[in-house]
Amino acid sequence: MTNARVLVTGGAGFLGSHLCDALLAQGHLVIAVDNLLTGSSSNLDHLSHEPRFELRQLDICETFDCGKVEYVFQFASPASPVDYSNHGIPTLKVGSLGTFNSLELAKKYDAKYLMASTSECYGDPLQHPQKETYWGNVNPVGPRSVYDEAKRFSEAVTVAYRRYHKVDTRIVRIFNTYGPRMQLNDGRVIPNFMKQALRGEDLTVYGDGSQTRSFCYVSDQIEGILRLAKSSELGPVNIGNPAEFTILECANKVLAVTAAKSRIRYEPLPQDDPKQRCPDITKARQVLGWEPKIKLEDGLKLSLDYFRRALLNH
Repeated sequence: MTNARVLVTGGAGFLGSHLCDALLAQGHLVIAVDNLLTGSSSNLDHLSHEPRFELRQLDICETFDCGKVEYVFQFASPASPVDYSNHGIPTLKVGSLGTFNSLELAKKYDAKYLMASTSECYGDPLQHPQKETYWGNVNPVGPRSVYDEAKRFSEAVTVAYRRYHKVDTRIVRIFNTYGPRMQLNDGRVIPNFMKQALRGEDLTVYGDGSQTRSFCYVSDQIEGILRLAKSSELGPVNIGNPAEFTILECANKVLAVTAAKSRIRYEPLPQDDPKQRCPDITKARQVLGWEPKIKLEDGLKLSLDYFRRALLNH
């Protein structure tokens, strides 16, 4: 794939906007589509004078056609707990109707297709670390189900279009990613802690803080996604950082990086909050030759200026 015309759905979101940057850097022509429900056009302001880039505000849950494209990246979906809790029905729609419509576009133009799935497919996992062969432990009627089941359904639709319509598809399962352009109030661990620490507020830890997460810096995540896009690997591939931290350890790293004097405040653990979340990236290492390079503390330092500016503009 060189100098291709590429479509990125959800292109104004945190991860989608970084993907647009990376694709442009590789010489492609990029069309980002986003209904701006949770994405922000400000994430793409730096591309306003880029002739190879275009942002179209539209809802992919409705039939759409941006003309002939050679690759479709389906990244459209609310992704944070705050967003998919507030927008449960749109989350389900974009995972179903949006995935159907974007796959129809790929089918029409014989384009390759990469669907952004998530570690939420594994739910509150009984297997640790999580391999791609694990089917998960998801509550289909719980408060997180609108997101979990939307992504699981998206995977099923993507595989069905490959099986029945011969669309050349890929599926990436994205684990916790962080970095510049994250929303301050999206409810995810890193933005919460950075915002609270920079304001001098107590850091909110849910439960006793012993639950674990694995945090992947955004540039590492994008590199893994692009390697998958160029590969011949059809099955789901975990892209994330296998370095595992307790939430309490993460809070302390944020305090160290920000030099904040904040204390830890404990709150009850939300329903169905996963106790452990860590990717097995054996497949990514073997098939893609990929593994993350940036350690959590270094990634937090790289993100610090962004969060400081975001707070000033908030």
